[in-house]
Amino acid sequence: MESDLDPELDLVLTREVNAPRELLYDCWTTPEHLVHWFVPKPHKVTACRLDVRVGGACDTTFDVDGAIMENRGVYLEVVPNEKLVFTDTYTEGWKPAPEPFMTAIVTFEDIGNGRTRYTAVARHRSREAAAQHAAMGFHEGWGTVAEQLEEYAQALTR
Repeated sequence: MESDLDPELDLVLTREVNAPRELLYDCWTTPEHLVHWFVPKPHKVTACRLDVRVGGACDTTFDVDGAIMENRGVYLEVVPNEKLVFTDTYTEGWKPAPEPFMTAIVTFEDIGNGRTRYTAVARHRSREAAAQHAAMGFHEGWGTVAEQLEEYAQALTR
């Protein structure tokens, strides 16, 4: 995937996570898990509906400092334990979204000893949207979320 990254449109976060990729994938695809780590604390996920299949809903609702934010989208590609691609360009039923923001590509690569190379790419339609997302704190926010994911996944294995 690295060869098709556009530095003007794509924001990338890569981490080595001390958890097996199958468990990380489960945390990404199971609402009961996702609500515990998906937004930087103290913010929280208040609702989650995941229909993990191409065209299936990828809907989350967040409470950010008392403001409710709905994020509706669909899955574009699902490769169990390896890759998830979802977008807010469309909603369930392939209905175009009025103000799409990004497409996310999340990959899980086994690097041995129960560790995973976790990569999240936020792909944008324009330089302006990518710059806006970077200014909103993409790297800090998604980095915090990766840490929360690792902590949550490790707690599941104890």
